Amino acid sequence: MKHDQATIAPELLAALRRISAQHCLEEGGSHGPDHTERVLQNALAIGHNMGARLDILAPAALLHDIGRSQESQSKGSVCHADLGAEMAEPILCSLGYSEDDRAAICHCIRAHRFRGGTEPESLEAKILFDADKLDSIGAIGIGRAFLFAGQVGARLHNAELDHSATEAYSGEDTAYREFQVKMSRVCGQMLTPTGRKIARKRHEFMEIFFAELNLEIYGSVLQAEGDCAD
Repeated sequence: MKHDQATIAPELLAALRRISAQHCLEEGGSHGPDHTERVLQNALAIGHNMGARLDILAPAALLHDIGRSQESQSKGSVCHADLGAEMAEPILCSLGYSEDDRAAICHCIRAHRFRGGTEPESLEAKILFDADKLDSIGAIGIGRAFLFAGQVGARLHNAELDHSATEAYSGEDTAYREFQVKMSRVCGQMLTPTGRKIARKRHEFMEIFFAELNLEIYGSVLQAEGDCAD
């Protein structure tokens, strides 16, 4: 469902979408333009509910992952949130944003990363943080985790391993590893009441899914199928 964007000039929103797509298509996969659009809609929904500035949230959401392809190319040594904020500054300047608004938007971008070093301080930054994290959990999050694992050439599943001893962007960077090191923690990291409510439901679904996956792979066929043959 599309949410109220009346406070955002349509031509400005269109320009931001075009710029965002140029960068996000380069990355593709789990961080392509479809992810950005879902984060935008999440952010606008929460922002509308909480009385946030949608004119700050919209550009922050659309530009939040523009540094992602460089992070992937560096295998994680570049922080896409920090780089994205640096890249966004001249873009926003060219689009006529004021110095104060540029600072507010760039703070949201810099602070949106789960593993980043910048804490979200403004209401809009907290909302973007939650909006991005909601797209990393639940059914969507599971699908994106498997998509990313395929991008980096990881195997299907590796629940038998100590995931603290495995490496990102490796053959062991599976969807289950992502669940263990990140997705399972997201619910407790949410910063807004709306985000927490949605995250709890999505977390419960992930627990059920990965329990079933473990059972099907490591349990017996009879355990996995139960009484369905009767």
